[in-house]
Amino acid sequence: MAELLHELLADAAARRPDHPAVICRDRSLSYRELDQRAGALTGRLVHAGVRRGDRVAILMNKSVDCVVAIYGILKAGAAYVPLDPTSPAQRQAFVLSDCGVRFLVAEPRKRSAVVSVIGAGADLAGVFGLELEPGVAASIGSWDDLDSADPVAVSTGAGDLCYVLYTSGSTGTPKGIMHTHASAMAWARVSTSAFGLQPDDRLSNYAPLHFDLSTLDLFGSALLGATMVMIPEEHLKLPASLAGLLAAEKISVFYTVPYALIQLELHGGLERYDWSSLRWVLFGGEPMSVKHLRSLMSRWPGARFANVYGPTETNGCTYHVLPGLPPADATLPIGRLNDGVERLIIDETGAPVAEGEPGELLIRAATTMQGYWNRPDLNARVFFDPRDSGAKYVRTGDMVRVGSDGNLEFLGRRDRLIKTRGSRVELDDVEAVLASSVSVEEAAVFARPDENGSLLIHAAATLLGGVEAGEADLRRHLKERLPPYAQPVSLTIYSKFPRTATGKIDRRRLRDEVQEGASA
Repeated sequence: MAELLHELLADAAARRPDHPAVICRDRSLSYRELDQRAGALTGRLVHAGVRRGDRVAILMNKSVDCVVAIYGILKAGAAYVPLDPTSPAQRQAFVLSDCGVRFLVAEPRKRSAVVSVIGAGADLAGVFGLELEPGVAASIGSWDDLDSADPVAVSTGAGDLCYVLYTSGSTGTPKGIMHTHASAMAWARVSTSAFGLQPDDRLSNYAPLHFDLSTLDLFGSALLGATMVMIPEEHLKLPASLAGLLAAEKISVFYTVPYALIQLELHGGLERYDWSSLRWVLFGGEPMSVKHLRSLMSRWPGARFANVYGPTETNGCTYHVLPGLPPADATLPIGRLNDGVERLIIDETGAPVAEGEPGELLIRAATTMQGYWNRPDLNARVFFDPRDSGAKYVRTGDMVRVGSDGNLEFLGRRDRLIKTRGSRVELDDVEAVLASSVSVEEAAVFARPDENGSLLIHAAATLLGGVEAGEADLRRHLKERLPPYAQPVSLTIYSKFPRTATGKIDRRRLRDEVQEGASA
């Protein structure tokens, strides 16, 4: 049985050499071609000085060569560090410096971006994929060279790092989450087994490489010898275009974020296409609107739907397959534990709570991270050993309780439970009530301190197309359903929400805009 991610690729190339491994736009690579091309890249990297345990960054837009880059780096015994192509050069340079990255895999159209990153302070010894001016960084090969380069063999262990994903911390400073071949392999195995995925499935790759959702598509498809269809960036912002691509490519497993599903339901023109190939719709990353989910399930009656839960630190750890159309007033559970996952639910003192009582969810599983890169302070806070026995759990920061049916119910982030006006309020509850309005497309609720340090609730919403509801209508909706202490002190209507790089509502940005308005 394969223990390393790139062994999955080699095994698939041996079993299904001519089967399409990855498709993006008008290019595709079979498993034989992907394995050979990745091996050739490994030779270039090792010859340039990449060694076992190194971190190698990727700065590329979606393409089949992104997958070549990932497996080429893994075959070299290194870990890949995907950079967000849309983030500022200063942030990219921070990631490279923080993670000790000295080699970068890029593409020719990213030349100016690479120059900017180096100008922002990144110290690179070599760049593969494009030419730079002498003295800037050494060029270690081009994509055209891979047809003739000789592969090399590098020893790697299951406990070695395979990738480091950077996400923003509570202060906005990126933190690197380290996963090993063992944890990523465990996630590939448990997820493909949970949903009964098959070698003839066609998995979408919706998420960018720096988002943890991408790893199920990447490594689950290789484990199965299935086909992964990468969704190019130009389709992500246009729901009708995305719908057309999913249908044309006969996607059978669509793993995405709730925002994408909402946009498809509202603006995708789904009725124009044949969806008979679609059998699984998996979603995660944030709570899904039941209102939109009910409509989408009616449009895709042949597909099964599952809510997948798990922070980047743990990969997926629970899932809930919807048994049918949920009631309009339902709250979706995050379901039951994946195979091999252990949980604790603790109170503020670290003591286990009684069954059915709310508390913070802690996870112990083979799929969990090794830790945060170079952040012993964060590691000390996130790992919890309840009995000093060496059995470490990861604190998710999420509040849950066990429902009467045995499913875990998600109650919100630990830091989304606030005390305001002397009362405890779940911000996610306020958000769900606002989102339940027939006029609202999406809702966002957040808290910020006033001049006295007291936390006040603020709300924002986007409206469905053609709706003429105003602030007074939404406030009336909230007043009928929430106690006075949970009413937002401000409610702003947006034409569209600012988004993070992973497609989530950027609540920090919304909070900053409220602050700027108060200071004006």
